Amino acid sequence: MEISSSQNGSIMWFFRDKGFDDKSIHEMFKKCKRLEGVNRDRASENWAYLRTIGIQDRKIPSIVSKCPKILALGLYEKIVPMVQCLATLGTKPSEVASAITKFPHILSHSVEEKLCPLLAFFQALGVPEKQLGKVILVNPRLISYSIESKLTQIVDFLASLGLTKEGMIGKVLLKHPFIMGYSVDKRLRPTLEFLRLIGLREQDFQKVAINFPEVFCRDANKILSPNVAYLRRSGFEDGQIAALVTGYPPILIKSIKNSLEPRIRFLVEVMRRDISEVVNYPDFFRHGLKKTLESRQKLLEQKKIECSLSEMLDCNPKKFFLKFNLTERSI
Repeated sequence: MEISSSQNGSIMWFFRDKGFDDKSIHEMFKKCKRLEGVNRDRASENWAYLRTIGIQDRKIPSIVSKCPKILALGLYEKIVPMVQCLATLGTKPSEVASAITKFPHILSHSVEEKLCPLLAFFQALGVPEKQLGKVILVNPRLISYSIESKLTQIVDFLASLGLTKEGMIGKVLLKHPFIMGYSVDKRLRPTLEFLRLIGLREQDFQKVAINFPEVFCRDANKILSPNVAYLRRSGFEDGQIAALVTGYPPILIKSIKNSLEPRIRFLVEVMRRDISEVVNYPDFFRHGLKKTLESRQKLLEQKKIECSLSEMLDCNPKKFFLKFNLTERSI
C-alpha cells in the first residue's frame, strides 16, 4: 500500500503497533476512506476510550477491523453521546460493551437521527420504557435498519397474524429481538406458509409468534422440513405432527441428532411407551433427557408406579416427590 503523506504513514504505524498486518490494514482502508485523514492521536484516543467502557483489549482489534470508521469519528461529538445514551438503557455496565462488540457500527450512528426515533418506534409497539434496552442491546444491529422500509414491514406481517391487541407485537420483540432483522418475503412468510401446509391454523400462528417467535426465523426448507420428515419417519401421522407443533412449536427447530432422536428413543425403548403419548403431552420434548426424563423414569420404575407423561413431568421436582410419595434419597 502506498503511503501518500506523513499523516497516512502515522496511522499505518499505529495499526502496525496494534498488531495488524498489511493485508488487514489494506482491508480497513478499503472499508473506510476517512482513515486516510485520521491522525495517530485521534485513533489512539478512540482506541483507549473503548477500553474505558469495559471492552477487553483482545476484542478491540476485531471491533476496529469490522468498523474502522470508529477511529475516524469525533470522540466527544459522536462516540461518547452514543455510549452514554446506550448506558441509560442497560442494567449492567457490561451490556453496552457487549452490544458494541456484537455490532461496532452502532457507534457510527446518530443518537438524534437513528437511536431516538428507533426507541420511540418500539415504545409505540408496546415495549415498556424500562425494557427498551433489552431489545436494542441484545440486537444492536436494529439501529442500522430503516423504520419505514424494513421494520414497518415486519410489524405489518405480525399484525397480519392477528397480533393487533395493544402491546402484543412489543411482547414478540422482547421475546426475540432478532425477528426484526429477517425478510418478510424471503423468510417469515415462507415459514408461515410451511406452518399452514403442515396443518396449523390462524390461532396457532399467534401462539407461535407470541411464545416462540424464533420458529418464524428459521429456514423452512433447511430446518423445519427435515424435522417434519424425521417425525414422519418416526411413525407420527400428519395430524399428530400438527398437534405436536401446536403444543410445542420448538420441536420444528430442535436438533434431530441431539434432541429429538434421543428423546424418542428413550420414550420407546426405555419408557416402553407408544409415540402417541407425546401427542397428548408435546412438552415432553422440553424436558432435559438426563436431568429430568432419565432420573424420574428410574424412580418410577423402582417404585413400580405407572402414570401418564403429564403426571410424570408437568410439575417441579418438589411436587414430583410429593405427588408420588418419594424422597430425594430414593435417587
